[in-house]
Amino acid sequence: MRIKAKTKKGITTVKAMAKHPMMSYDEAKKKHKTANFITYITAEHNGEIVYELNSTQFLSKNPYIKFKFKGGAKKEKIIITWVDLSGKKKVSKGKIK
Repeated sequence: MRIKAKTKKGITTVKAMAKHPMMSYDEAKKKHKTANFITYITAEHNGEIVYELNSTQFLSKNPYIKFKFKGGAKKEKIIITWVDLSGKKKVSKGKIK
C-alpha cells in the first residue's frame, strides 16, 4: 500500500492506494475464479483508530482512499491495515510529512 500523509494547521490529510485486484462475484463467475475483495480497512495514529471502513465488492481495482483527522505531527507514523474476503491481512506504515 502506498501512503502519503501531510499535516497542516493541526489537520492531517492521508492518501493511500492498496494494490489489490478486487474480483467481484460477477467477475469471478465469468472467469471461473474465486471472488476476493477488500472488506475492511483501518488507519491508526498513535494507537488510536482515526479511520475505519467496511467495504463491498463495488470498490475498483487498486482502491484509493483519502481522509483527514485532527492531530498528527511531522515524522509520526500512520498504520493502515486491510483485510480481504479470503482472510489475507496487509499492514502498511507511512510517516507524516
